[in-house]
Amino acid sequence: MGLKTFKPYTKSRRGTILIDREGLWKGKPYKPLTSVNNSSKGRNNLGRITSRNHGGGHKQKYRNIDFFRKKFDMPGTVERIEYDPNRSCHIMLVKFDDGKKYYYLAPQKIKIGDKIQNGQNIEVKIGNCMPLQEIPVGIEIHNVELQPGAGGKIARSAGTSVTIAGIDGDYSLIKMTSGEVRKINSRCMATIGVLSNPDQKNIKIGKAGRSRWLGIRPHTRGVVKNPVDHPHGGGEGKSAGGRHPVSPTGQSAKGLKTRDNKRTDKFIVTRRKAKKK
Repeated sequence: MGLKTFKPYTKSRRGTILIDREGLWKGKPYKPLTSVNNSSKGRNNLGRITSRNHGGGHKQKYRNIDFFRKKFDMPGTVERIEYDPNRSCHIMLVKFDDGKKYYYLAPQKIKIGDKIQNGQNIEVKIGNCMPLQEIPVGIEIHNVELQPGAGGKIARSAGTSVTIAGIDGDYSLIKMTSGEVRKINSRCMATIGVLSNPDQKNIKIGKAGRSRWLGIRPHTRGVVKNPVDHPHGGGEGKSAGGRHPVSPTGQSAKGLKTRDNKRTDKFIVTRRKAKKK
């Protein structure tokens, strides 16, 4: 699976680059593990827009992914690898020896027919899920828990992984792709491997219509609006906004740190690296 380009029969086709889904399951998803995806389209429980430019999009079924991996000490077989419209990486359908099936995030280099397992004292190989204390330093992992038994929270998007940088007592030092190093309880579970579909970042949508299929509505700049609609609006003729970039509610849009979680600051060993200007 790589990238797919097109001959420029139309203007939109000229720049379109999509993911080649050759080798993925071509049928419908496993019905018992799907549910209706009633997304809120950017609105809260009062019907007010809290996230702009969301709406429409193609009808989708939600695939219920098992981020907990609590089916311990029983081998399972990868039945198929599927495309999931609700996330950037691919997913795999795993059938265990007792007949039960689960959807898991699919790592790279996993194949149909491979055996995987969850639990303690198992082999360190791609697709297996085990506690951090049993994984050697330097191994790439994904779907990492922040609290034991709470389900995977870190490294769940396409092509991502984190690395175990060391051990500190009852904690493992996890190095993120951002450069941040964080302490996580060594009893937390993690899955071996790098997640699939690393070419997701190279996609070029090609035309506005495909954005609408994805549920992304048009975005209008603040400087072309009226003052009643945006702090940058108004002015005679073409203006520059008259102030530093802000959101429609007036919050600074560049460089303002909004993180306010001092409770977990003690677990951060090294802050993430600053972006290069």
